[in-house]
Amino acid sequence: MTETADTTENAVTVRRADAENRYEIRVDGELAGFTAYRDRGDQRVFYHTEIAEAFGGRGLSGVLVGQALTDVRESGRTAVPVCPLVAAYLRKHPEYADIARPVEPAILSWLDTELG
Repeated sequence: MTETADTTENAVTVRRADAENRYEIRVDGELAGFTAYRDRGDQRVFYHTEIAEAFGGRGLSGVLVGQALTDVRESGRTAVPVCPLVAAYLRKHPEYADIARPVEPAILSWLDTELG
């Protein structure tokens, strides 16, 4: 995936970690946060995003979610934003409206089963 820099000029990378079902953001190689997902058919259901306190206030969640959504688009999938942070990002970024799908009760029920 893409490499960029945050406001402190550290190397920031985002990668999809399929084994963990999440996208990770790293700052100078250190894990700074992630957004977790489960796949349901062609839908990537985002259910939790977390940035470590030590990395807060740098805009990393926006970089993470933006690159995750770009990857979703490139893979031909759609995004379902159960996670409030992902939902807020989608509201602020209409350029992803073509891949955004609403959260429906059936998806929430399925997700509960998936996560146990």
